[in-house]
Amino acid sequence: MSAALPEWEVSNVSTGYADRTVLSNVSFTLGQGQTLALIGHNGAGKSTLLKLLYGLLPAREGTVTYQGLALAGMAPVERMRHGISYMPEGKGVFPNITVEDNLKLGLAALKLGDAERKARIERVVEPLPILKEFFRRKAGLLSGGQQQMLSLARTLAANPKSLLLDEPSIGLAPKLFQDLLGTIKEAQKSLNFSIILVEQNVQSALRVADLALVLKAGTVLYSGEPDAIADRSKLMELY
Repeated sequence: MSAALPEWEVSNVSTGYADRTVLSNVSFTLGQGQTLALIGHNGAGKSTLLKLLYGLLPAREGTVTYQGLALAGMAPVERMRHGISYMPEGKGVFPNITVEDNLKLGLAALKLGDAERKARIERVVEPLPILKEFFRRKAGLLSGGQQQMLSLARTLAANPKSLLLDEPSIGLAPKLFQDLLGTIKEAQKSLNFSIILVEQNVQSALRVADLALVLKAGTVLYSGEPDAIADRSKLMELY
């Protein structure tokens, strides 16, 4: 998929936690409708980069621009209103309320009318029949994989222009994850949003990506075409 407009422009960013630096001098550009796969061992800084893009961490150095808009100082709720949706690692659901109410809560910050909110929820549960079946069941009673699907559905309901996904395969059987990935890509095709994907299944991530960014210890080892590192031996050479 070719880029039409620059969606993300990240230039020489660094960030971390307290006095610990996790990312140093990270840069990439991602086009509208494209998918970026973030690759690297545990602790490489992949999830930290997603948190930076969503506004959960500030950039200590460098700049982050989204659709031409400088994001410095912008809170996550404002980024969401600009079309940035984030699905964190893990289930990320509210266990004591129903599937329906989880989906409604995910849209609360957008201040939608009842009809629009209902339409969005119906759209995202349609390809996930298990959520329709358990629509009024408390989320905590779902299996781990079902909770992961709920978390993804809530993220997609925001009609993202850019989707930040942190390990969406956690808790899912391989076949279910492939089906879910297909649902995400179909939604991307129709809505033309960009995806930044952290995924432990490297080969699955590379197959759906337009660009790969390999991180090690918070620095960029490789940025470019996924096909160039699709062979496992070539990828391992980077480490």
